[in-house]
Amino acid sequence: MQNTRLNNLFNAAWTRLGEWFTNPWRHISLVLISLLLGVFLGTAIPTTAGQAANWDVIVAGVLVLFTEAVSRIVYGGNRRRKKTTEGVSTASLLSEVINALKLGLTYSLFVEAFKIGS
Repeated sequence: MQNTRLNNLFNAAWTRLGEWFTNPWRHISLVLISLLLGVFLGTAIPTTAGQAANWDVIVAGVLVLFTEAVSRIVYGGNRRRKKTTEGVSTASLLSEVINALKLGLTYSLFVEAFKIGS
């Protein structure tokens, strides 16, 4: 990209935001909020899609594609993981947040399935 003032502003804001989330408490709280948002979405999506029965198959397909894409991004390939000095791989913050959202969504969908089945 060109080195414009707006581009410099966005880069500085993004860098400052990334540095702000290096604090472990902020990092954990962001991942926890993402997990809880996934639980909420896992409850809300089937409820709203279930109102119109013709959307069930489409929404299920979109959710399966979302979970598979996130799994491929987070767990596939070594290019997404960084190596620390101890040799332990750590994921980026964005991949951790999206993975926590996926985990909450999947967990909540299983809970909804058990509620419907009982």
